[in-house]
This record gives sequence, structure tokens and C-alpha cells, in this order.
Amino acid sequence: MIPGLGGMNPKKMAGMMKQLGINQEEIEADRVVIERVDGNIIIENPSVAKITLQGKVSWQIVGDVSESAESFSEADVELVAEKTGRSAEEARAALEESNGEVAEAILKLRG
Repeated sequence: MIPGLGGMNPKKMAGMMKQLGINQEEIEADRVVIERVDGNIIIENPSVAKITLQGKVSWQIVGDVSESAESFSEADVELVAEKTGRSAEEARAALEESNGEVAEAILKLRG
């Protein structure tokens, strides 16, 4: 935060930011997932802001953070759900129980 601006009117602050070439837009979101090779970062109840400065876009995300060490991808979830006729949530749970083994997850849901 910029010192001395803490008590400033939000509209006045937005106007000053616009004069400096900074555009901030609030984005409605229920959940933010950052997919990584070794697992995901999950942000529930997020407050998301898209900030544009000199043509470059950055994102500010605040919320309840958790991490998952999933050893499978969303493509694996879709494949298991498609092959078994089950929901994505059921497919994800079966993959978690199978340590990411797609064939084992399919067999679990079929059996």
C-alpha cells in the first residue's frame, strides 16, 4: 500500500490509478486452480483482480489456499469418467485411491 493513501476514497484511488496507466478489474470466480507437474495449488473463495499496467497483465489472487499432490492430470480424470460413465468427482477420487493409475481407477469404478 502507498503510505498516506490508506484512508482515500476508493473511487478517487481508481481515478489516480487510471491516470498512472493502471487498470484494475475485479473478476468473479468460485475457485482458482494452478496446475503444476507435482500437484495443484487450489484457492477457494478467491478474490481475483486483473491488473493491466503498460500493456502487461498481472493477476492478484487472495483466498483460502490448499495444495494437492495429485499424480494425474485433468485429462486422466476425463478419460476415467468417460470410460466408466461416472462423474468427474468419482473419477478423481478413484485416481487418488489408485495413486494416479488410470487403468486401476477404471477397474475400481467398473467393479
